[in-house]
Amino acid sequence: MIKKVLLAIALICPMLLSAQTMKIGLVDFNTIVQAMPETTTAQNQLKEVSDKYEAEFKKLNEEMNRLITEYQNMAETELPAIKERKTRELSDYQQKIQQFEQTAMLDLQNTQKDLMGPIQQKVIQAVESVGREGGYSLIQMYEPSLTLYYAAPVEDITPIVKSKLGVQ
Repeated sequence: MIKKVLLAIALICPMLLSAQTMKIGLVDFNTIVQAMPETTTAQNQLKEVSDKYEAEFKKLNEEMNRLITEYQNMAETELPAIKERKTRELSDYQQKIQQFEQTAMLDLQNTQKDLMGPIQQKVIQAVESVGREGGYSLIQMYEPSLTLYYAAPVEDITPIVKSKLGVQ
């Protein structure tokens, strides 16, 4: 009986000791990404693409407004075939605008992913490196608005990751 108790204690003690030495880090990922110079470049490129799409969308809307005005100014006595053609033209143009809008949004999302993906990957690699070097058991995203409480032994490693990446 005593041997079983001693064996149980011998098995539990190392687990308790290792639980006490667990090192947990928090990292404010978004703050680091925003501090990186590559982010500004990527955001500028994304704005350029977005501005081009907005300019084209404005042109399409201006043309749509012209078609609507033309349709509204048609005489009451206009031939039904002409009215029908104008109605179809308006409908087709509306679909064209919707198609353009969907394509533009998808392209902007893909462009953002292409531009920001490598930056985010660089931060992830730096976090992993800090985790290995610092002997952390767990590194978790630090989101102040979602964090209710944290205390030692949890450490904010954001400054360490920033330093590793050479950003302020």
